[in-house]
Amino acid sequence: MADSTITVDDIEGELFKIERIRDVLVRRESELRYMMDDIQLCKEITRLKKDLQKLVSIPDNDKSNEDWQKEEELLQQIHKLVETRDFLVDDVEFERLREKEEDKEMADFLESKFPRNMKKTGVPTRRATSRAQQTSSPFTKTGLTLLKECCGFTCSIM
Repeated sequence: MADSTITVDDIEGELFKIERIRDVLVRRESELRYMMDDIQLCKEITRLKKDLQKLVSIPDNDKSNEDWQKEEELLQQIHKLVETRDFLVDDVEFERLREKEEDKEMADFLESKFPRNMKKTGVPTRRATSRAQQTSSPFTKTGLTLLKECCGFTCSIM
């Protein structure tokens, strides 16, 4: 049997904590997938740029029609991958903003559901937020930082 000192509010509070932990883990999984996709795009861009560099190093007078065609194809492929990566970065930012809004809504809901906790001293105090209830922004910032560092502002690929 359940402990008779546990209230329905205690159980609901624990369920909210568990849901928040699950949300944080789902977000982290999503961020890792974005990062994995970004790494793959960066590797492919790097490979194509090396191939392009080989063709560019050939003097124009010595290039065959195949070389010119291959050079153009490589440029188009790189351009397409860069656009794909731009969409990826936009998606990450959209997700970050959506998650921030969800966190605010959850915080407002929890504040309305559990407005204040009274300690034995009778002094009203705010409930301490568990790590799971905090936003996943450290993870998001890490993900965004990695995305910017690889193929972004500080990456030599671009």
